[in-house]
Amino acid sequence: MANFAHTCTNSFNSKPRCFLKLLLFSVLSLFTIYIFGPRAFYRESNKPILLGRNLSKQLENMTIVENTIKDSKCVQNEDYEVLKAIRSSKGMWTISPIGRFGNQMGQYATLFALARLNRKQAYIFPTMANYLSQNFRITLPTLTQEIAAKIPWKNYQLSDWMEEKHKKISGDYIKFSGYPVSWTFYHHIREEILREFSFHELIEKEANLYLWDIAAQRQNVTYIGVHVRRGDYVRVMPNVWKGVIGDKSYLEQAMSYFRNKHKNALFIVVSNGIEWCRNNIDASKGDVYFSGDGNEGKPQRDFAILAHCNHTIMTIGSFGFWAAYLAGGEVIYLSNFTLPNSPFLKVFKYEASFRPEWIGIAADLSPLLVKTP
Repeated sequence: MANFAHTCTNSFNSKPRCFLKLLLFSVLSLFTIYIFGPRAFYRESNKPILLGRNLSKQLENMTIVENTIKDSKCVQNEDYEVLKAIRSSKGMWTISPIGRFGNQMGQYATLFALARLNRKQAYIFPTMANYLSQNFRITLPTLTQEIAAKIPWKNYQLSDWMEEKHKKISGDYIKFSGYPVSWTFYHHIREEILREFSFHELIEKEANLYLWDIAAQRQNVTYIGVHVRRGDYVRVMPNVWKGVIGDKSYLEQAMSYFRNKHKNALFIVVSNGIEWCRNNIDASKGDVYFSGDGNEGKPQRDFAILAHCNHTIMTIGSFGFWAAYLAGGEVIYLSNFTLPNSPFLKVFKYEASFRPEWIGIAADLSPLLVKTP
């Protein structure tokens, strides 16, 4: 720290005019962020488009400012390095964006919480920013790929749940990796996480309008979001993880719970296997609606509808977890869905994945058992 201060003093004393220019450019940088920070949301050909501080306009202007500073005849290499050191004195923490919607929500929330806990500045990559900002008013700044490539990152593999070692992580340039979903990382700052994942006004209005429309003339409706995860899990869970996914019996039990508790319950079913749901969920009572087309490439609308329901029935997977976490209310989840010797339990803990106040219904594991004559 002393060497750093000495370098700054010598550099600034020898070139006072140069320092003033550096200060001017720094102010200009902050002014640029302020001008392009507010978000605008509008429609073009009925498709929502988001412009925000994490997207291209800000990056373009910040790049101009950075290049202007670096290319100035007044600024020598040592001055530019000092300026960068001042601006990055808190370090940069980020996380590798991998997986789909629910995975990246978990990664964002975990990065946000760990950086806060360790008093570091968190940044996200453009791919995560573009993906999540379609739905949410996220606030973490975006780190361009060009800048990220020049940073001496220290790779840090995250556990799937919060551990004591995560409370004190050393290093100014940490790049996390993994698939953290557990509430144990961030539930202590739940209100902040909910603000990060607050929906854009247009998406919120569209989700509520859908729910109002299906309620029709019913009064005092209680909406139950039902997420049925199928897709690749139909094969992967029994063959790889020695587990099952939500079946017909589980869904019937969960829906009966809410039917008995709420007079005007409406069930909104979202799934990446919607045809299976139509064939296995009893809709004869007129209180079941099959929403969404199961398009896994564009899950945002389905997710917003689930998150705007009063209560949730989930099967397995991070998508259903986050819909339940954002919706609040009561949550019914599929518990004990793996055999005791499942390799899945090496990277998964039921108590770290599901909130203690949620209601678990044990899975039927009989399909996994080898039947002997």
